[in-house]
Amino acid sequence: MTKFWTAVFNRRMLICIFTGIASGMPLFLIVQLIPAWLRFEGVGLAEIGFFALIGLPYTWKFAWAPLLDRYCINSFGRRRTWMLFTQLALIISISFLPQLSTDTQLWSIAYLSAIVAFFSATQDIAIDAYRREILPDEELGLGNSVFVTAYRVSVLVPGSLGLILSDHIAWELVFPIVAIFMMIGVITTCLISEPEGIQNKPQSLKEAVVTPFKEFFARSGWKSAIFILLFIFLYKLGDNLATALSTPFYIDLGFSGTEIGIVAKHAALWPSIFGGILGGLLMIKIGINRALWAFGVVQILSILGFAILAKAGGGLTLLAIVIAFEYLGVGLGTAAIVAFMAREASKAHSATQLALFTALAALPRTVANASTGLIVESIGWENFFYLCTLCAIPGMLLLIKVAPWTNSETA
Repeated sequence: MTKFWTAVFNRRMLICIFTGIASGMPLFLIVQLIPAWLRFEGVGLAEIGFFALIGLPYTWKFAWAPLLDRYCINSFGRRRTWMLFTQLALIISISFLPQLSTDTQLWSIAYLSAIVAFFSATQDIAIDAYRREILPDEELGLGNSVFVTAYRVSVLVPGSLGLILSDHIAWELVFPIVAIFMMIGVITTCLISEPEGIQNKPQSLKEAVVTPFKEFFARSGWKSAIFILLFIFLYKLGDNLATALSTPFYIDLGFSGTEIGIVAKHAALWPSIFGGILGGLLMIKIGINRALWAFGVVQILSILGFAILAKAGGGLTLLAIVIAFEYLGVGLGTAAIVAFMAREASKAHSATQLALFTALAALPRTVANASTGLIVESIGWENFFYLCTLCAIPGMLLLIKVAPWTNSETA
């Protein structure tokens, strides 16, 4: 019991909270506040749709992650150097966005938004590596769950506060106010210390690029390494497919925008946060392996909830129940897979290896956005969700290889 409370209440968990908030805000600004700003300013839906491409840095960040391992200001440390640089760059670039005209400078807005995404993805590389290096193995489950939960809570700044402010003040003030919340990350970075006992930085860029991949495949073996990478890609594939077109699904069922905004969105956020916290606490007790099995089953059952809603044809109460259960599964599953990726990454090469893992985990969302519309038009919503359920099974089967139930090591 003493070990449990020591793992829950310590300085490392506070760091996970504040870095989670700093990491999440730029992403939610990109996917929620920027599109809202553009739409309120009269930009067409087709043009706004193309802005989804500015998120590409999140799926390619492993390409420049070795630079963060190789170069730094020695007196400030490998991780803190890049954390502070990207946080200050985000404050400046976010604040400057509304200075551009949506009528005549839309391409410039797109380029600057892509720069924001690049700085955000780079901050994620540094923060993910820092978190892996400060958390002992027994705290990986809870620490990553706390981080994910704080990450999700950060949506309230651009996605709620920012939109409320836009009804009362000019956009030229809204974005700088939202950007100031990045000071949470700046202050945290300045107060924390660089992880101790971690291998010195690579002596060359070639070493920074090659060594992390060689170490991962040598440590795991080629066959096991391929299984691990495939599992990271597949574990949440069914879940990502099911939620990719959730809002159009609700609209097709006849729900109004207000009903979707109030019922669906709130029923999604808070259960996912609760799921993240619960998942972290459970991983202390049962370990990461068994959590992946248990939470994966919850994910599959929650996908079937969408099929039930499609068959029923609507109902606000059923909508709230189905969405709440689905995002409980999202919170649990995300907590487990993030902890698993952290465990599989070497502390000595955490930046590059975690960048690769998290990029793989993000790919299903891209695949989903590209294919789900055509699938739904061909087979209908109910059959689509049955297909999503089937797509979740291969990831579960890979658990036999990558995280067997009988291996009950703690998180």
